[in-house]
Parts: sequence; structure tokens; C-alpha cells
Amino acid sequence: MSTVPASTAPTPGQAPVPSSAASSTSAAPAAAPAPPAAPAGPRTRLDWRLRFGALSLIWGFSFLLIKVGTAGYAPFQVTLGRLVFGTAVLAAAMAVKRERLPRGARTWTHLTVAAFFLNALPFSLFAYSELTIPSTLAGICNATSPLWGMALSMVALSEDRPTRVRFAGLGLGFLGVLTVLGAWQGFHGLDATGTAMALLASLSYPVGWIYVRRTLAGTGNSHLSMTGAQLLVATVQLAVVTPLFTGFPAHFSFGPLLAIAALGALGTGLAVLIQYGLVAEVGPTTAQMVTYFIPVIATAAGVAILGESLRWSTPVGALIVLAGAALTQVKPRRSTA
Repeated sequence: MSTVPASTAPTPGQAPVPSSAASSTSAAPAAAPAPPAAPAGPRTRLDWRLRFGALSLIWGFSFLLIKVGTAGYAPFQVTLGRLVFGTAVLAAAMAVKRERLPRGARTWTHLTVAAFFLNALPFSLFAYSELTIPSTLAGICNATSPLWGMALSMVALSEDRPTRVRFAGLGLGFLGVLTVLGAWQGFHGLDATGTAMALLASLSYPVGWIYVRRTLAGTGNSHLSMTGAQLLVATVQLAVVTPLFTGFPAHFSFGPLLAIAALGALGTGLAVLIQYGLVAEVGPTTAQMVTYFIPVIATAAGVAILGESLRWSTPVGALIVLAGAALTQVKPRRSTA
């Protein structure tokens, strides 16, 4: 996910580095200080609301792009291409800002673990899952990441104290998952393996975020530098693994290749840069709200463009999942003297 002070939001293309805001859920390598506010002067950047909307669309359409990509290429090839294009965008941004990669064997060792849990593993699992499940379901499974994050943070982060409201959100969220899957019908019509892969991918994000928070906080490197390094390591990981499980493509399908390029350059590269700006301008709490638009857009895109079917339980369950995820982000009130 990204290197911004993490949002609690799982995002298909982010390269996270979590901060305290993300401790209970999802999002990036972390606790580097937020970028300083820009000096006053004439505004040349797009309004943050427009950038927020663009980020929601980019990440929401990522699941459609994965589906299109896997129609022409093996899942590992889709993930490798996504990482190559995403890393290229961040490398260009680092060159423009004259930023260097982080130094130190210890930092790179931790980045290797972070790259696996935040990029290589979840990206690959989502690609494999969409061989057998619709992109709409994959997008909704992605929205469970804050729920997994809260459950894990109660065990791994002693300072993350659960509250009744957050416990209620956790229970409500997983009730929504059962609704989406149609548990009362015995999960009829769903591919169990593909669905499990999508849920495991969503679980991988908070595992990575918690690991990063505990090992990479306070390194002194910028978010951009850390995320660029993380994506670079993930690209190397996939470059090693992909030839072991897939052969060289017999031919190159233009449409799926274009989808992979968009998935990497936009969903894994540009989106991270947009998120940096949002967090710096409006703060992580507002920026993380993009999480709740992703499954809505993913569902709309899958139904309207790919013609995927939609049962009543899917949107109803998705709303329950999002309500539960929102409750898990409610912070306890501090008592005042």
C-alpha cells in the first residue's frame, strides 16, 4: 500500500506503511512524519475532493482490471506486470523529487517481509481468486481488511484497546461477510477456494501493516522512498517466483496487457502519490474514507462493464461489512479533567 501515514483502508494497489491511525486496520511503511504543509500561495493543484474521487475510482476499478488481465495472462504474470509498472511510476516520482532509496541491511530485511505481506502475496492471491470468483466479490472481500486488522491489533498491539463499539463493529462486519457469501444457503454457487484466497489477501494487509509499524517506524526515510523500495523488493520477489510457475506467454493479448499496465501505473503507482497528497492536506482520517467507496465502485464496474450477476445478498452484505468496518475505526473518547 502506500508510504503515507496509513489510512485504515485496504486498497488493492497501495503499498502501506502504517502509523498509529492504521494500527487497528489497514494501510502503509510508516511512522515517517507527514509532509510539511505547502507555503501559502496561489493554488495550482486540483481540489482534494476531485483527487479523492479519482482515488476511489482508480482503486474501485482495480478489481475489474485484474479480471481483464487474468483473461490473457497467468495470475503471477498479472501481479509481476502490475508491480513493474507501479514501481516505474514511483521511481520516476523519486527521480523528480531527488529522493534516494533507504540504506541499511536491517531496513531492507524488514522491507522484504513488508513487500511480501503488503504486495506480493495479496496481489497474487487476488489475481488467482478472480480466476473463479467475480470481481464484485473480490472487491467486497477487500473491504474486510479493517475487520481483520482490528482483530489482529488486539493481539499484536497492546496499546490498541478494544471498546464495546469496536467489538460490535467486528461482529457486524463478519455478519456482513456471511450475508455476502449466502451462508444460510450453504454458500451455494460460490467457489470456496477463490473466495478463501480473496479473504486471505485481505488478511495479509493488516499482518503487513502491523509488522511494519513494529519494525520500520521512525527510520527517518520518507514515505515515498520507503514505498518505492518496498515495491522494488516485491517486484524482485515476483520476478523470481513467476518463471517457476508459469511459462513465457505464447502471444501478447493487447487488451489484458493494457489492463495490467493501467492496474500498475494507476492503481499501484499514481494512486499512492495521490494518497500522499490527500493525507498531507486533509489528514489520514478523511483520506481513509476512500475505503468505503472501493467495494461500491468495484461492484458497479463488475456488473455494468463485465456483466457479472448480482444477488440481493451481495449489496446488502457489503453495506453491513462497511458499517462494521466503520465502527471498528471509532476511537474511544479521552476523558478530560
